[in-house]
Amino acid sequence: MEKIRPKGRERGAAGVTVALLLLVLIGAGALAVDTGQIYVERTELQNGADAGALAVAQICASGGGCTQAQADAAASPLADGNARDNASTVKSVDLSVANQVTVTTSTLDGTSGAGFLHKMFASALNASSVTVGASATAGLTFPGGAGAFPLAFSNKCFDLTAAVSTGTKQKISWKPGTTCTNPSGQVVPGGWGWLSDPDGDCYAVTTTGNVVGTDPGNDKPSQCATILQGWINDMAAGKSVQVTFPVFDTTTGTGNGALYHIIGYATFKILGWKFGNGSPYEYRNTTAATGNSNLACSGGNDRCIIGQFVKYVTIDAATGGGAGSGQNLGTVIVKLIK
Repeated sequence: MEKIRPKGRERGAAGVTVALLLLVLIGAGALAVDTGQIYVERTELQNGADAGALAVAQICASGGGCTQAQADAAASPLADGNARDNASTVKSVDLSVANQVTVTTSTLDGTSGAGFLHKMFASALNASSVTVGASATAGLTFPGGAGAFPLAFSNKCFDLTAAVSTGTKQKISWKPGTTCTNPSGQVVPGGWGWLSDPDGDCYAVTTTGNVVGTDPGNDKPSQCATILQGWINDMAAGKSVQVTFPVFDTTTGTGNGALYHIIGYATFKILGWKFGNGSPYEYRNTTAATGNSNLACSGGNDRCIIGQFVKYVTIDAATGGGAGSGQNLGTVIVKLIK
């Protein structure tokens, strides 16, 4: 005869099982929620560290150096601004490595000021508090390649470093029978020359190394008419026209077979030019326009660019090429390196 079990005892056993499973599920849910909170916190702190490192690096590059106080003041608001509660801790802004800025951030509660994450569901499991951190390093590098206006400058025409620091107005010129004449009339070997432009779009992609040039003479760059007219329109509207040019130190060959050894890139604020006769190939190139006869180049065969070298800082590789292999000629790329 089959033994009959009391139904009440079976219901009690099932209740215990459900209670145990429920406890496990609650614990797993608490762990998932709190783990998600940790990941969100770390993402916010990483964003703050990234923004702070880039900002400080730009300040250091633009000003030719920065103090610890300036660096701390720049990093802190950006770290806070990337946090949901508008609060974080900038543990350090490290300027000890040349041409690098490292920002380290950490957890800070915007309400209590605690340096850890508040317990949420995991507090029911007596889990300990968590402190999260992040770090980012931005580097100041010098482009080793660029897409630029297809004209190369010689570094022997003037001291580019001094020119950038002083912002002196200059004339970079070419005249028949000479190669490079500065405002004082000193002829320097080297000169300038148009670079190869196979696509005919007034844009040359160059790298540090040998770059083939076209005739470095008086032929006007007809493919650049639209670009030059854009410069005229911007200057007439009161805008600043800044153009990055390749810089070379030596040349070999002549004419279409010339090679220019590119060493870096310099940025020039354009004030006037003469690449040929008539608009848009000449603009503000006379004594009346420049206010200085040493800067003018209005003669029929004279060719020049008038302006000043400037400190130019851009984030990441906006100039179109790799970084770190060119010389420091005042054009700086700021990018996250780790």
